[in-house]
Formats: sequence, structure tokens, C-alpha cells
Amino acid sequence: MRKFVPFLMAALAAAFLVQTACADEAAIRKNIGERLPDFPAIDEVSKTPIPGIYELRIGTEVLYTDEQGNHIIEGQLIETKTKTNLTEARVNKLTAIDFAALPLKDAIVWKQGTGARKLVIFADPNCGYCKRFEKDLQGIKDVTVYTFLYPILGGDSPEKSRNIWCAKDSTKAWREWMLDGTAPPRSMGQCDSAALQRNTAMGKKFRVNGTPALVFEDGKRVPGAMSVEQVEKQFILSRAKG
Repeated sequence: MRKFVPFLMAALAAAFLVQTACADEAAIRKNIGERLPDFPAIDEVSKTPIPGIYELRIGTEVLYTDEQGNHIIEGQLIETKTKTNLTEARVNKLTAIDFAALPLKDAIVWKQGTGARKLVIFADPNCGYCKRFEKDLQGIKDVTVYTFLYPILGGDSPEKSRNIWCAKDSTKAWREWMLDGTAPPRSMGQCDSAALQRNTAMGKKFRVNGTPALVFEDGKRVPGAMSVEQVEKQFILSRAKG
């Protein structure tokens, strides 16, 4: 009988922890809901490595609170022993995109060298940062770039996107506009531009709220442009994970 005691104690301890966690989650949701009626809907409450501190997931945003929901903590959770940014790691996981599932047929494609390394960009033709990043990418070797036209800046962005997509050579039209400032020819006649609507829907689904937005092969997404050095470093990290 004695040899079963440790297993029984462990099972009871585990059950107690689960029960406590459930009670804490209930208290957190109740107190925050009552005290902060305008607080966004909490999608998930989960424990953190810090006793008494819970993570609040709201979409892809991460906040923290105590076991009673008495305080809301906004900031980065750093594990000092390994120097790991736990908040960043969690957000990266929440916002990761399955690269293999992206509809690359709806993207403008160009490559340099072998094209072995792959990068997806959501870009608006009127985005200044996108233009600067497009120029910076010319310094990166052996890359294939897939650009999803994502006209969210208003003005004539939708028209420019359609003109580029419907051009006889969409890649040439895109690069001439982004690199040289040569406006794409106006699209005349019939053109299947449904890809632009699909891109917009996909961007909203993934909560792409600005351009450029980058997606690497390992699913990591980066809001905003990066330096050539940062892109090269991320390519190395992506290949290491793969």
C-alpha cells in the first residue's frame, strides 16, 4: 500500500492545482468584468512561471494580472536565468502564420540568385517604408520575395494596386514603381483582380494593421521594415528552426 501513497499524493496535488487555477480564472474574469466593463473580451487566462501571476490573452495581445484580477500589468516578462523574453516568445507563437498555407499564387514574385530563402511581404504601393525596404532587399542574395498587394492606406492605393496587378508584367510594374517611381500603366478593359480582395480578407484575418508586414518561412511575422542585417539574421534563425 505504501508504494501507492506517493502517486496518490501527486494526483491529489495536481487536482488541487487545477481546481485552484480554475477558481483563480473565475475570480479574474468576474472582477475585471465587473470593475472594467469596457475592458476587451478575454480570450484565455493561463498561468505564468511566476506564482500568483496570470497571463491574459486578448486576441494576439498579452497582458498580466494577479490571481484576483486586482491589477493589470502591461509589459515584458523576462526570464533572467536564460535571458528569454517570455512575452515576445508568446506573442510570436500567437501571431505565427503557416507559411506553407499562404496562397502564393496571389502574390507578386521576384527573386535574386538561387531564390532559396523565402520572404512574404504585405505591402501598399503608397507606403514609403515599403519602398525603402524594397530597395534594401536588393542587397540580399538568394531570396525569393512574395508580395501581397495590400492597399490599406487609402487614396489611390486600391487603383495603383489594381493597375500593378493587371499589368502585362505585374512584377516589372511593381518594381518599376517601388524602385524607380515609374507609375504603372492604367488598367484598361477586363482584369481578374479578385486576388486583391482575397489579400485584403487574408490581411484582416491575420490582423495585419500596417505595411510593410513580413512573414518568414518559420511563420515568424514582423510588423514594419527591417534592416538588411536583421533580415539576414532572421533567415538564419528560420532555417535553424526548420
